[in-house]
Amino acid sequence: MKSGLTLKALGYRFPAEWEKHASTWLSYPHNELSWPGRINTIFPYYHQFIKELTKGELVNINVRDDDMLEKIRKALEEDGIDMQHVRFHLNPTNDAWCRDHGPAFLVNPDSDSPRVIVNWEYNGWGGKYDFDLDNQIPLRIAAGMNIPVYSPGIVMEGGSVDVNDEGTLITTTSCLLNPNRNPDLSRQQIEQTLADNYCVEQVLWLGEGIEGDDTDGHIDDLTRFVSKDTVVTMIENNKGDNNYRRLKKNVRTLKTFRLLNGKPLNIVELPMPRPLYFQGQRLPASYANFYIANAGVIVPTFRCRQDDEALSILSDCFQDRQVTGVDAVEIIWGLGSWHCLSQQEPL
Repeated sequence: MKSGLTLKALGYRFPAEWEKHASTWLSYPHNELSWPGRINTIFPYYHQFIKELTKGELVNINVRDDDMLEKIRKALEEDGIDMQHVRFHLNPTNDAWCRDHGPAFLVNPDSDSPRVIVNWEYNGWGGKYDFDLDNQIPLRIAAGMNIPVYSPGIVMEGGSVDVNDEGTLITTTSCLLNPNRNPDLSRQQIEQTLADNYCVEQVLWLGEGIEGDDTDGHIDDLTRFVSKDTVVTMIENNKGDNNYRRLKKNVRTLKTFRLLNGKPLNIVELPMPRPLYFQGQRLPASYANFYIANAGVIVPTFRCRQDDEALSILSDCFQDRQVTGVDAVEIIWGLGSWHCLSQQEPL
């Protein structure tokens, strides 16, 4: 990296998720503390997610060791997954949430290094969980791929931001301004770091995330870009639900935003699924946690009447791709879903 120049100044960009992928990166689930007493229930659905991904791209999977690799290979083969589109990497992790501990790939086809990795610091969502192995994943992947790595030195999670590839990034104050992340940085300093390393011109701030989200309010459970000028955003119609007021406020805030061309956002509302609880704990079930893959859009579903409505709305938003629902009722007990588990590698 040239001294004194930011990635933005060097002409790099962070492509929107809907742009063509070289692959998707995953970290295979193994931490029983994330799904207490139920980790074995998640694998049929996790494997279905992998199968959907392999329809259009390579899937790179981080695993702990050779024994784990062989067990996973056998399980995937038994579930009919095309192993020609799967690669394993001996990169041990604390957990499975690759959106947050995985590499952020930036591209610049005119550079001698057409791809670089931004190595954000990761601290287990404010020190809530172990993170020593997870925090090494971007460095390990960069070394394995022999591509340059840039380390801004601040805590940042992939699920906390979303971009439109037209210079705009959206996030939440409840997460990025939380003192458990970067207590010594001001909002202005965080905005500048985002601009320099995600290569954007403006940062739009929403407030709180949904109830049950232990990440302190990641944007990928709340509001997502589906095109350069359109977002989908979660709403709750039940006035007695704790999400009702915060999501109404979110919509009001979105209506005040302007893109760099001066135009307002197109806002598409997505219904919240029925509330899900496990052992008395509210789970962060949200249709906004979809993943945009090459072959289609993979949407978490929750065995409720809102599933079909959400899939129909998202099908209208992504008319060039197949929108597929994959049951996430077991996965969400880990407090995340398909987007949280995956990280795109652009071409």
